[in-house]
Amino acid sequence: MSKAPDLVKRLLLGRALRSAQEHEQLLPKRIALPVFASDALSSVAYAPQEILIALGVAGLAAYRFTPWVAAAVVVILLVVVASYRQNVRAYTSGGGDFEVATENLGGNWGVLVASALMVDYVMTVAVSVSSAVENLGAFVHILAEHKVLTAIVIVVVLTILNLRGLKESGIAFAVPTYLFMLGILCMMVWGFTRLAFGAHLKTETAGFQVHGGATGIAGFALVFLLLRAFASGCAALTGVEAISNGVPAFKKPKGRNAAGTLLMLGILAATMFGGITALAYITGAKFADPSQGSHLIDPATGRDVSRGQDPIVAQVAHTVFSNFPPLFGYVTVMTALVLILAANTAYNGFPVLGSVLAQNRYLPRQLRTRGDRLAFSNGIIILATMAGLLIYVYNADVTKLIQLYIVGVFISFTVSQVGMVRHWNRLLRTRPEPSARRGMQRSRAINAFGAVVTGVVFVVVLVTKFTHGAYIVCIAMPILFLLMKGIRRHYDRVARELEVSGEDVRLPARNHAIVLVSKIHKPTLRALAYARATRPSTLEAITVSVDAQDARQLQETWDSLELPVPLKILDSPYREITRPVLEYVKGVRRRSPRDVVTVFIPEYVVGRWWEHLLHNQSALRLKGRLLFQPGVMVTSVPWQLASSDRLKGRHEQVVRRPYVGHSGEEEIPAGGGIVTDHD
Repeated sequence: MSKAPDLVKRLLLGRALRSAQEHEQLLPKRIALPVFASDALSSVAYAPQEILIALGVAGLAAYRFTPWVAAAVVVILLVVVASYRQNVRAYTSGGGDFEVATENLGGNWGVLVASALMVDYVMTVAVSVSSAVENLGAFVHILAEHKVLTAIVIVVVLTILNLRGLKESGIAFAVPTYLFMLGILCMMVWGFTRLAFGAHLKTETAGFQVHGGATGIAGFALVFLLLRAFASGCAALTGVEAISNGVPAFKKPKGRNAAGTLLMLGILAATMFGGITALAYITGAKFADPSQGSHLIDPATGRDVSRGQDPIVAQVAHTVFSNFPPLFGYVTVMTALVLILAANTAYNGFPVLGSVLAQNRYLPRQLRTRGDRLAFSNGIIILATMAGLLIYVYNADVTKLIQLYIVGVFISFTVSQVGMVRHWNRLLRTRPEPSARRGMQRSRAINAFGAVVTGVVFVVVLVTKFTHGAYIVCIAMPILFLLMKGIRRHYDRVARELEVSGEDVRLPARNHAIVLVSKIHKPTLRALAYARATRPSTLEAITVSVDAQDARQLQETWDSLELPVPLKILDSPYREITRPVLEYVKGVRRRSPRDVVTVFIPEYVVGRWWEHLLHNQSALRLKGRLLFQPGVMVTSVPWQLASSDRLKGRHEQVVRRPYVGHSGEEEIPAGGGIVTDHD
């Protein structure tokens, strides 16, 4: 590899893969589970904590509702998993909720779902990485002091890993995700075993007091508080939809493998979330956030210790493994690591969704193409950039970020399930077989129940979180919606303009060729010869006079060489080059509207970056203006300088051949980047 940027690219991303190797990047279920489900699995690290923060607003007495709120979250999680198992069996192309909504409810609903999912994928990366830094800070305290920088560095590393390709990133993420699951399950088993044998397990915060800003609430206020705690706990459901968007990455049979992965996800996530919440409740773990109206007070000193408290998972692990501290370190580090890797769910879902949207002309076409490693590189980079900005703006604060979370996900949940009900209704009208109809009716009932449940949860989430930051998502989603509709209108308009009609196949009446000249040298002579070789109807050379003496000398040299092309000098009293050329070309077009004008621009090619800085690039500006003129074609005629040959490790390899319309031979070195001749 001869160029430094290419060398760095290969070191970071690995060798390029052929398109035929795409099947080698498909994932078996054992790899797909950690790749696509790590978001939902890792949410057990912050979802129980968010429930305690919400309940803490009403003081310590409200903590008694923790088991009931957690149980409601588990029920919703299992309902959503059961519903999405029907989705992935029916739609395996990777469009997920967008495809379901578009096909069954119409394009506008599909764009709405897509805008919700795109916002939620960005939030997934921001929340997961910020929570990872928070958990890691409980074990390595210096990281907590630089959490924004640490979080952004983690995002950069994740981006590089995903740019290397899906299979490699999946293998890299599988081991730590399984180690995390093992650590949490071991903590649950060991904790409940110690409790069963009479151990008195209490966390360090068990004796602390929680002071909220709304103590002693009852009636409607209490109901609203419980709903808000439930909405915060529903963060445990995020990531379920990623599997429906990532079905193409599964090995065949794709639908069945994706459904099996979803089942494993549901069982594991429900078990881990319920177990951690139960242990936190039994051991008296507490967590407060002053920005949400609750404070953690040490009764011995009366001091507010809210700012330095450890995450709930770290508190529970420290208590359960008090008789064996190394396991506390293991659980804490694995929790932080899996939270980092949970962002990979979005890295796999967002680019695939972006590609599907680009194929449907709702996003720029660049998002549908794969990079060297067969990953959707542009989508990955956009996701990383947006998540990094959110982390910076919100100072990597999980509680602040999570207020923007899950609104979009429940929109997509609800719309998708309604779309699936219509999907089954349509199929039932065409399938008379009793056995097939029974299966479809069962799937329709599951999706209908899921639509009702997720619709209710969406209303709860929107109402309880609106003033705490969800309003930002309610602004961002319509903006994205309008942006994607605008992109679609642009592509549709371009397609209509480019449709072939009978008149488009007719030849132009004549071709008027114009060669731009700044001075007489080899690039100019090559451009003249090439223009003559194209056999235009008329051919002339033009130059712009910014200095009268230089123009006279050019005319004299031109006449002395007896070049068989007339030279026309355009006057420019204000020393402009672009405007006189444009006006002249427009004049030729006005005189002959059915003709075309071809402008030949001599350019030369250099190989060193600094050589570009030594030329004024006027030809590039002129080409940019000419491209907007109808009926005008622009042809670049390059002349390669010797420095351009360095890209091949040679300094002076010369090929000689006769010059068209000119005596003698020419030297044509090979190579590099184009700079203007008009200096």
